[in-house]
Amino acid sequence: MSKSLRERAEDTAKEVREILGVSEDDHPTEVADAIEHAIIRALIEERDRCADMIHDHMEEDAQKAKYVSDKVRAVKSVLITNLSSMR
Repeated sequence: MSKSLRERAEDTAKEVREILGVSEDDHPTEVADAIEHAIIRALIEERDRCADMIHDHMEEDAQKAKYVSDKVRAVKSVLITNLSSMR
């Protein structure tokens, strides 16, 4: 079973605390939140980049390009919802 973004963020936060020699009780939620937000921001930026690339490289078939680009961009609402729910 794949891990959720939150689980990945918590695992990464634990690794960072171990590297820095910081206690696990030292702001664990805030560190995991910051990592999770960074992951989501990166995913949104990559999604935009992919949608733009699809649109740019499929101009000869504009209808197909628009369809694929719209599908890729639809992911943004899910990512934004996840990011907003963490605030």
